[in-house]
Amino acid sequence: MSSGRPVALPPPVSAAWGRWVRPARTGTALTMITVYVVLLFAVPSNLVIAGLGSMGRPAMLWGLVLLLWWVIARLQAREVDVVRAAHPVRWALAALLLVALVSFAAAMLRGQPHDQIGSAVSAIARLLSWTGVVLVMIDGLRTLRDVDALLGRIVVAGTLVALLGLAQFVTNQTLLDVTALIPGVQVEDGGVIARGEFTRPTGTATHPLEHSAAICSIVPLAITMGVTRAEAGRGRLPWTWLPAALIVFSAILSVSRSSLVGLAAAIVLSLPALPAAYRVAVAIGAALAGAAAVVVVPGLYGTIVGLFLGIGSDPSTESRTDGLARIPEFLAASPVLGVGLGTFLPRYYIFDNQWALLLLELGVLGALAAGAVVVAALWGAVQTIRRSPYADIAALGRGIAAALGTTVILFAFFDGLSFPISAGMFFLLVGLAGAVRAIGRADESLARSHRPVRAAALRGIA
Repeated sequence: MSSGRPVALPPPVSAAWGRWVRPARTGTALTMITVYVVLLFAVPSNLVIAGLGSMGRPAMLWGLVLLLWWVIARLQAREVDVVRAAHPVRWALAALLLVALVSFAAAMLRGQPHDQIGSAVSAIARLLSWTGVVLVMIDGLRTLRDVDALLGRIVVAGTLVALLGLAQFVTNQTLLDVTALIPGVQVEDGGVIARGEFTRPTGTATHPLEHSAAICSIVPLAITMGVTRAEAGRGRLPWTWLPAALIVFSAILSVSRSSLVGLAAAIVLSLPALPAAYRVAVAIGAALAGAAAVVVVPGLYGTIVGLFLGIGSDPSTESRTDGLARIPEFLAASPVLGVGLGTFLPRYYIFDNQWALLLLELGVLGALAAGAVVVAALWGAVQTIRRSPYADIAALGRGIAAALGTTVILFAFFDGLSFPISAGMFFLLVGLAGAVRAIGRADESLARSHRPVRAAALRGIA
C-alpha cells in the first residue's frame, strides 16, 4: 500500500467465490504452512540439527517461526479494520497453553532432575510450535481454494510416505541412511523394526506406530479428495482414489493392531462423509486392498490374526491395562496441574495412551483443556456441514472431522504427541477445522444477506 499502513488479512471469502479467486496475501499463509508440511513429512523424524537435540527438528523450529509471524501480523493489524475468523478452538488452545505454562512453573518450583528440565522445556517449545501452526491456518487460509490446495498437498505427502513405507517393507531397509551424511545434522535412534518375519515400515517416522497413525489420519482426507476432485472434473474415479488405496495398503503392511484399528476407524468415519452413491464403492475398495495385501504377502494373514488372538496375553496389552490402573497412584501428587508437561519420562512408566499421559502431566485441568481443543475442532468442522450451502466445502468439513476423529482414537493406543509426525498431523487437522469453519460461516452470511456473490467477495479482498 502506498500509504505505508500495515495490511491485515482479509475476512473469510465464501466458498462460492473462493473457487476462482484467491484473496491477496492469503497465498503467503498457504505457502508457509506448505513448508511446514514438507518439513514434517519429508525430513526424517530422527534427523535434528547438530547440537540442538530434540529442539533441533526442522518442523518444530518452523512452527515457532509461524508463531512469531502470526504475532507480528496481529500487532500490525491494530490500525485497520479486521474481520476475525472467530473459532472456539482459539480459546481452547489458549487454555491448554496456559495450563501447560502454569504446570511447568509449578514443576520447576518443586525441583526436577536435570534430564526432566530439558524434556519439559522441549515439550513447551513443541506446544508453542503447534500453536503457531494452528493460528496461522485459522487466520491465513481464507478461501476454499486455499484449504483444498493444502488438503491436496497433505494427501500427496501421505502418499509419498506410504510408498516409502512399502519400499521399506519390500527391501527390509530404511532407505534413509544417506541422510546421516548431510553436514550439520545428527541422527537419533531409528532403524528397521521387525515383527515376526516382516519388516514394519516407518517411512520418515521414528517408529512404525507414528508412521501408521499419520497415514491412517490422512485416509479420510484422501477419500474425500478423491470424490471432490472427481465431482469437480479434475480427475476420474477410481483414479482419484489411488492415493487412498496406496495409503490403506501401506497401513495394512504395518503389522500392528493399533494401525489396523486406526485404519478401520478411518474408513468407518469416512463413510458418512461421502455421498451415498460412493459409500459402497469405498467399503468394497478397502476390502479389496486388504485382500490384495493378504494375497501378495504370504504369511501376513496369519500374523495379523495372531496379533488379535493373542491380545489377552500380549505384554503390550498387559502394560496398557496395568498403566490405566496406576493412573490414580501417579496423579495423586498433583491432580489439578499434573507433574508437568514432558516430565513423566519412560523410566517411570510407559503409557501407550496419549490421553492418560496428558492427564498425568497436565492434571485434570490440562486434560479438560486438551479435550476442549478436540471438541472445538470437531464442532467447527461439523458446523461447516450445516452452515455452508455448497456441497464441496461441506464435504471437506466431513472429511476433516473424520480424520480428526481417527487421530483421537489412535491416541488411545500410543503417546502420539511424543512423536513429531503424528503430533504435527493432529494440529494440522485442528487448524484445518478452524479454517474450514471460517469459510462455512462466510457462506452462511452470504446466504442470509442474499447479496451477489461477486460483490461480497470483492469486499473481502479489498
